[in-house]
Amino acid sequence: MLLVGLFSISVSAILIRWASGEAPAEALAVWRTIFASLLLLPFSVVKARKEIRSFSMREVVLIAVSGVFLGLHFIFWISSLYYTSVASASVLVSLSPIFLATIGFLVLKEKPTRKEIGAIIVATAGTILLGMSDHSAVGASALNPLKGNSMALFAALLVSVYLLIGRVVRQNRSWLAYVGPLYVVTALTTLVYALLSDTPLLGYSWNTYGLCLLMAIIPQLLGHGTLNYAVRFLPAATIGLASLFEPIGASLLAFLLFGESPSTIGIVAMVIILASISVAILKPKPSA
Repeated sequence: MLLVGLFSISVSAILIRWASGEAPAEALAVWRTIFASLLLLPFSVVKARKEIRSFSMREVVLIAVSGVFLGLHFIFWISSLYYTSVASASVLVSLSPIFLATIGFLVLKEKPTRKEIGAIIVATAGTILLGMSDHSAVGASALNPLKGNSMALFAALLVSVYLLIGRVVRQNRSWLAYVGPLYVVTALTTLVYALLSDTPLLGYSWNTYGLCLLMAIIPQLLGHGTLNYAVRFLPAATIGLASLFEPIGASLLAFLLFGESPSTIGIVAMVIILASISVAILKPKPSA
């Protein structure tokens, strides 16, 4: 199940790149989240209706805020792929564990260990190196790597807040009761953003809408859904480390399908970032 989830998430950037030729990022985010909400909502209403009705006002507010951050995450994550490479965007958006450690220190007063502080410093250095390398990557002259990388980083920050809120709500609530309403708020957030930015939502080919449907089914429902299922049987640290396969899988698919080949410096930067996240997540085994 874990392998299925990781492969499904890795396909996300590829589907976005295929659909980006016709529709703007905001439109893709809207239809992806709407399709995911419509597919999941019936199950949530049938299976978790009583639990949803028992939500406290605090839980309603937290889910609403979490949905807004997740919606904005999708907008900026999808937008980043219009300006930078699949490899760079996928690696940078995987920086959420580093952001979670930082937010935990600033908001929850959770003091990071020396290992986590070192990982944050090294990951930051790797991010700067990756941004510099993108200017010499194949095809980068036709893009805007700095803008795309910044969007991917901001998307990582947004999803970190979403995960932090979800960790609080999910302590006493089932996944279906939480995710069902969450996806509704997420879809509404992307819709409002698109309307405020005057993004056209209709008039695209059936191929584009089909790709958005695949984004909803494969990376959003099947990918994230199976990871949430696997976390019941595997330690969270294991899930976090395994999730680092996403940028690797996405980069390999982008190389095979689009011929996107990162520079040598870019590859070194990616290894530095992924290694630093691994160090931050991995917990030492207790001594015998």
